[in-house]
Amino acid sequence: MTHKILVMPGDGIGPEIVTEATRLLNALRERFGLDAELEKAPIGGAGYDAAGEPLPEQTLKLAREADGLLLGAVGGPRYDELPWEKRPERGLLAIRAQLELFSNLRPAILYPQLASASALKPEIVGGLDIMILRELTGGAYFGKPRGIDTREDGVRQGYNTIIYSEPEIERIARSGFDIAMKRDRRLCSVDKANVLEVSQLWREVVERVAKDYPDVALSHMYVDNAAMQLVRAPKQFDVIVTENMFGDILSDAAAMLTGSIGMLPSASLDAHGKGLYEPIHGSAPDIAGQGLANPLATLLSVAMMLRYSLNEEAQAARVEAAVGRVLDDGLRTPDIWTQGCDKVDTQTMGQAVVAALSD
Repeated sequence: MTHKILVMPGDGIGPEIVTEATRLLNALRERFGLDAELEKAPIGGAGYDAAGEPLPEQTLKLAREADGLLLGAVGGPRYDELPWEKRPERGLLAIRAQLELFSNLRPAILYPQLASASALKPEIVGGLDIMILRELTGGAYFGKPRGIDTREDGVRQGYNTIIYSEPEIERIARSGFDIAMKRDRRLCSVDKANVLEVSQLWREVVERVAKDYPDVALSHMYVDNAAMQLVRAPKQFDVIVTENMFGDILSDAAAMLTGSIGMLPSASLDAHGKGLYEPIHGSAPDIAGQGLANPLATLLSVAMMLRYSLNEEAQAARVEAAVGRVLDDGLRTPDIWTQGCDKVDTQTMGQAVVAALSD
């Protein structure tokens, strides 16, 4: 069956890095038999420019029809004065909500060629390969009631509600166990069950779901300890599953273990494995159009899409191996450049990965 892929370049450096991703996908189609159709649509600021909305109706229609979605980035200072509902970021939030993309996959992988770029000692992070699953549509960021009001004594107070239902917990838990089954079959559920009732329910549901995955070793860890362990001994983890706010914090901490945010892909999946794939580094408007952007996170996002949404494991592995070969050859964009390596631009790096593809 032909895979339908929707490509959304977005804003800032998005068009540059997505151009290299499209080059990669076309090479996989022409040289290695990937059966895929590519379509392009605007989102974010580009969506507003094209149709007056950060998520145009036509883009959403194509997104619903696609098997996988590839996003560059959204946002930029030229849109800062727009009303909140028209801001580029609203397009990203809207497509996640409309497609029910609740499971956010954030890998933290340190390529051995870049071990010196990490802030931690090589013996601590060498060979690092962690997958963090963050629940993306619930918790304190979406819970109600929320707001800022004034008490009877005149003191202002702010409040948010952390709320999760059993079905919400179960679906992210199953997503975590499914990912663990494709990796080393170890899952650590991170919560704060010693303090929060919502975490107590979280742990109870995760343990119930675990009975359906007897081949996966389940462990639990409080979030404060998990933050410490990510710095002390990160390689003890394989897959981490956690709620929205905890995942937001832990995934950013894990990202810095790898030395450069320009190397990290991500995915947001629905209950059936359909997903939106994007680099985590944002639109970087200050370097847009200069050939300085690192396309590797976007190319690795393509690999994630091939693996998790399109079930093309061999093609995913081919892309990842090509990235490794290019790093072995000493090619570096400015964000990962060190003395003795060859500093290259966005296009040269993308072309090098395509050239390094092999059986």
